[in-house]
Amino acid sequence: MRRVVITGMGAVSPIGNSVDEMMAALEKGESGVTCAGEYASMGGLRSLVKAAVRDIDERSIPRKFRRSMSRMSILAALATREAWREAGLDQGTGSDSAIRTGVSMGSTLGSPHTFEKIFKEYLGSRSLEKIKATLFFQVMNHSVASNISQYLGLEGATYATSAACATGCQSVGLAYSLIRSGVQDKMVCGGADELHPMTTATFDIINAASTRYNDRPQMTPRPFDRERDGVVCAEGAGVLVLEELTTALGRGAGILAEVKGFATLSDNSSMADPDPAAMEKCMALALEDAGIEPGVVGYVNAHATGTERGDQAECAAIYNIFGERIPVSSLKGNMGHTMAASGALELIATVRMLSTGNLYPTRNLDNPAAECCGVDHIMELRRTEATTALKNSFAMGGVNCSMVIGRYVND
Repeated sequence: MRRVVITGMGAVSPIGNSVDEMMAALEKGESGVTCAGEYASMGGLRSLVKAAVRDIDERSIPRKFRRSMSRMSILAALATREAWREAGLDQGTGSDSAIRTGVSMGSTLGSPHTFEKIFKEYLGSRSLEKIKATLFFQVMNHSVASNISQYLGLEGATYATSAACATGCQSVGLAYSLIRSGVQDKMVCGGADELHPMTTATFDIINAASTRYNDRPQMTPRPFDRERDGVVCAEGAGVLVLEELTTALGRGAGILAEVKGFATLSDNSSMADPDPAAMEKCMALALEDAGIEPGVVGYVNAHATGTERGDQAECAAIYNIFGERIPVSSLKGNMGHTMAASGALELIATVRMLSTGNLYPTRNLDNPAAECCGVDHIMELRRTEATTALKNSFAMGGVNCSMVIGRYVND
């Protein structure tokens, strides 16, 4: 099996439209959560908070590509451009490496705003006459992956994962597996989602959305806190360029980190109620894939969304693997739950944290809940010498993912 490294990263998030901006906001402990007053007109919706991306320049993407892109694909393209440039790669079909470079990128659904536009027109007029052909390319479930492949002029494999909140992490894991096994040399991978009130409504209907802080939006979500009350839905895009080690070294690429191990499995106990045993097994399998013992890991970036059951289950699973010593934090208190983008955005932040030695705390974690105790919660900026970290992403429907990354060591 070949070694796989990260050579480029790009981010568009509610707290910054580049990796540097996002990390600067985390350094300051900022929140991207705001009031969603426009949701008040939606009957029955109790959660009136959101975390949206602001101030993007979508016109910087050439129109020939942009016309088939919904908002989520535009966010993905902007993040991809940053990652591609950091990796020092050139765009263009027909290059020697184009057919050995693939895309693994997903979203929760096709564009919900475009779906709304199509059905509003159709149900109002019972006619298809005003529905543009390009709208189809925005609602197909592999829209993000296909648009990125077209945008970069790649000829390698295109995969479009769709696993709700685990999508971003699973996309990176698939890319890692394809490179490791020799199928591809490079992969552009990650996830993207756009914010729509129906996303929030989905969580509200199952009593998993934050509702108590509508007038104090920056106080939610509250991962692991005894006053937590649910998810704050968000949007964004996180993109990484993964590369086979010798290929990266051969072209003089800067190496940001190494992907050490990955695991994804199904929790078949429930569609919605997480099982700590399944989470524990997923983390154990990722460590086994990396060939390391739990004691080597110096930090866990938790999925922790601020729900009562999810945070409790993840804490129990982390404790069972690592015990009390492991530093743990969640970044969703800063940027909300960016859905399909979350695993990739939070992985990017974890890579930077290992590089700088700064571990960022869980925002809004003031009083850890009794059922979430047992691990070392990071509640203020902390310095670390850790060289290895584990990233969790868990999704409704029982999709669990864990990834192990580490600083690159040339041995």
